[in-house]
Amino acid sequence: MSALTVSQDPDQSWDDLVRFWEEMEWPEGSKVEIIEGVVTVSPAPASRHNVIAERIQRRLYSVIPDDWGVYQTLAIAVPSRLGMLIPDLVVAPVPECTEADTHIPAALAELVVEVTSRSNARHDRVSKPAAYATAGIPLYLLVDRWASGVPTVTLYGEPKGDVYQVLSAVKFGDTITLPAPFDLTLDTSQFPAD
Repeated sequence: MSALTVSQDPDQSWDDLVRFWEEMEWPEGSKVEIIEGVVTVSPAPASRHNVIAERIQRRLYSVIPDDWGVYQTLAIAVPSRLGMLIPDLVVAPVPECTEADTHIPAALAELVVEVTSRSNARHDRVSKPAAYATAGIPLYLLVDRWASGVPTVTLYGEPKGDVYQVLSAVKFGDTITLPAPFDLTLDTSQFPAD
């Protein structure tokens, strides 16, 4: 199943987009994001996708401070890019929030992780990193199961404007190291390939 975009008035304000995103009844189990001002509804990810995210999450918990969390369904807002994004993993200090809060500012994130799905890999490769860089998120880890050739894992950092620098890129089976504050080496041979 592929992603669905929901048409709305192109002149809608950020607040109107967020209100639409918050108040609409979306299909249960779907992932609903605002990407470059367009509401996008994606099906729940496949099992292999979730296994990869879980393996990374498990390793991250061994190195993060007690007052940080690793979140799987936390929406992060990037209003300047008209983005309400839900990365596969977000590492951020535990947010002070109320029951009514639906998202946090993306600038609070220390690391975001995306695991590509066949139907919407372009968002993870192009649109989302531009938003994450714009928000100043220090590190972006892209696990690209659908890269042409072989599956790859790329670590991006040093955001400037809407662009990241490639810090490291490996194919599945190799190791990749996240720098401080994580100082963590991930063994990508533990990631199931498709």
